[in-house]
Amino acid sequence: MKPKHKAQAGTFESSDIMILIEPANYEVDNFIELSSNVSKQYENQIKEAIMQVLDAYEIKGVHLIAKDKGALTPTIKARVETAVKRSLDLQEGTLQ
Repeated sequence: MKPKHKAQAGTFESSDIMILIEPANYEVDNFIELSSNVSKQYENQIKEAIMQVLDAYEIKGVHLIAKDKGALTPTIKARVETAVKRSLDLQEGTLQ
């Protein structure tokens, strides 16, 4: 599936993550842009958590921007799932 439009979830508060998802204007599987204050230690784990959710919803062809402030894995997955559902019009929320 490909998202219908931009959507976001999360905040810039400590221990949270802001997720912005949008349809990519180019042919790629998924492009994840991550900025995090703990990326040196946890970049791979954060990207893996994001990809698990995208794979679960069979999402392809997205540009996902993640601004992490030390979120734990369950929070990361919840924020990505919310952004995905909003982008597919399965849930109301920000940027619709």
